[in-house]
Amino acid sequence: MALAVATPLAATTLAACGGGSAGPGQAADGDATIWYLTGAPKEEVRDQSVESFNESSENGDLAATPYQNDAYKTKIRTAIGAGQAPTLIFSWGGGSVRDWAEAGQIDDLTSFVDENPDMRTRLFDAAWIPGEVDGKVYAVPHETVQPIVLYTNNKLFEQVGAQPPQTWDELLALVPVFTQAGIAPISLAGQSRWTTMMWLEFLVLRVGGQEAYQALNDSQPNAWSNPDVLQALTLAQDLVRAGGFVEGFNSIVADQNADQALLYTDRAAMLLQGSWCYGSIKADGGDFVTGGNLSFQSFPVVTGGKGDASGTVGNPAQYYSISSNASEEQKQIARDYLLDGVLTEEIAEAFITQAGEVPILKGVEDQLAAAPDGDFLTFVYEVASGASFFGMSWDQALSSTAAQELLTNIEQLFQLSITPQQFADNMNAVSAQ
Repeated sequence: MALAVATPLAATTLAACGGGSAGPGQAADGDATIWYLTGAPKEEVRDQSVESFNESSENGDLAATPYQNDAYKTKIRTAIGAGQAPTLIFSWGGGSVRDWAEAGQIDDLTSFVDENPDMRTRLFDAAWIPGEVDGKVYAVPHETVQPIVLYTNNKLFEQVGAQPPQTWDELLALVPVFTQAGIAPISLAGQSRWTTMMWLEFLVLRVGGQEAYQALNDSQPNAWSNPDVLQALTLAQDLVRAGGFVEGFNSIVADQNADQALLYTDRAAMLLQGSWCYGSIKADGGDFVTGGNLSFQSFPVVTGGKGDASGTVGNPAQYYSISSNASEEQKQIARDYLLDGVLTEEIAEAFITQAGEVPILKGVEDQLAAAPDGDFLTFVYEVASGASFFGMSWDQALSSTAAQELLTNIEQLFQLSITPQQFADNMNAVSAQ
């Protein structure tokens, strides 16, 4: 089985919580290093993967250090620029991998993958695309597939006598219903900005379809001035003006999972977030999930839009590259881990049963259905495998300069301090550089 996609994919971002404390071990001389993201329950699976590998490794150990999502993004950019990157570089593929490859900061892994064909054939075909640059492999996919999901609080919908929205008009109509009941319609960790970006990505995809979406990722001239894109930006501001998001959303941070907490503590009715949040909502929300209070669905359609309901955005996988500055001994440990430690049967099972996620392995349908969270896992699998288009996240597809400009303008757009046209003009200018 391969994920159905129409264009190259890349990854968006992962929510995480926790700090940058040392992981399974500190690096000894000759050991390789690896950084990854914090956040239960997935961090525990990553720890388990490294620990299991170290127990059997003949060439040396991996020393792991976890970081919060946003802190990691800053840390890795600084470390790579200073020539001090870990041996294995965690990413979401796309633009960052291209930047590092073109700068000679990560190794070409094509021959390594070709010499070990089982690496490629056992994983979803589409997962490899974001790690490739000009047909060569610079980042090996691992872990799980993660579409973006609209989570809803059943208890609150029942309280106001409403149903989850299937169209954008229905979503807007729900805003005053929840507001009048003293409930925030939508939780949003706006300070993190990439969470806000999800709303724009889906609106562009639903309004303008695949062509408009991909033009943005490809930095085509004046792509942000497409009337469909401007309409999507306008719809987003309509939702802000209507009071759709929780009060003070611009001060809420996703790294602390505060947006999820608003959902499971019955203070917000809806949350647009990654499928990776299911595990932490279940872990942190008491009996919220087991008590039947959580529902999930794809993003509503926009009436008259060019995009169909099966299109989605999110992470087709996560990725590891090998730093070109590492020693040959460290690189060998890293290659061993990519070959024998990343997605063993044991770790794949842990992602399914402990983290509530879908590993990027072919032929896992029966395992997913039999898992404790089988309904959700099957939903994720069907969304990903049945997508007419699986969109690459803008902040990963664009150059690092354009991505930072994008996040700045998204924040201003949702603060209503710039217009959709100003947003488009700003992005067109940086995309042309």
